Amino acid sequence: MIYLGELSALLTAFLWSGTSIAFSSAAEKIGSLQLNINRMIFASLFLISTILIAGYKFDLSNYQFTNLVISGVIGLVIGDSFLFKSYQMIGARISMLLMALSPAMSAILAFIFLSETISFLGIIGILVTISGITLVVLERNINSKYQITTLGIIYGLLGAMGQAGGLIFAKFAFNEGHIAGFIATFIRVFSSVIIFLPIMLLLKKYKNPYKLFHKDKSALGVTLIGTILGPFLGITFSLIAIENTKVGIAATLMSTMPIIMLPMVRYFYKEKLSWRAIIGAMLAVIGVSLIFLR
Repeated sequence: MIYLGELSALLTAFLWSGTSIAFSSAAEKIGSLQLNINRMIFASLFLISTILIAGYKFDLSNYQFTNLVISGVIGLVIGDSFLFKSYQMIGARISMLLMALSPAMSAILAFIFLSETISFLGIIGILVTISGITLVVLERNINSKYQITTLGIIYGLLGAMGQAGGLIFAKFAFNEGHIAGFIATFIRVFSSVIIFLPIMLLLKKYKNPYKLFHKDKSALGVTLIGTILGPFLGITFSLIAIENTKVGIAATLMSTMPIIMLPMVRYFYKEKLSWRAIIGAMLAVIGVSLIFLR
């Protein structure tokens, strides 16, 4: 299918936009580490159920398996833990600005390790898209309860680096041969649970989820919604995206979350959209169009 990778990346951005709203609420209720583990456990259950019902086979090499495991650890365990911590410290708006650097990091890593190059028009499209995203997420919010801290910025940058590194190792796996999206996602997510959960139990950082959710059922609701949109569907389509287009292109299209979130923020939080945000959104749309026309 033509533009399968690019369309999958845009769909990922839509799914992750809904995820960010759900997970921002969940992180405030149960904490970032607890949320990260719970969402991966729930996602593993959803994924293995889908795989068994659909009859997918785990037909992949040791090389592909290893790279998907490494991709999961870097992207989901390390990268997302820093991202969620950044959400808590400096808020989703500035955290997403820092995450907008991920496409550039991804493109550089893909050039070094995968010898991927992007056309001049594609590079212009990436720069225009990132400029539009930056305009949107830099929109001043005088009512924000968050303060910008050096540590929060460092966490956000580490989150962006984790996402970029995770995409590179996933691309290594796909370069050897096709892997079903749900299979690849399950390996990334479940291996992260196996590695992350015992460590948190030993450090006594993980609380009994039954007691936690029994006390706050709304936390369970937003965690499940975020899990379905994010680790279950979002990550699956993100892997389909990087299998079918270049990493830098896929990462740029996936990073359009702040633009897609504008109508969501308007609907859910009744926030007014400024001309700056609208111009930023228009720039991002132009940038995305250039990427498709490259």
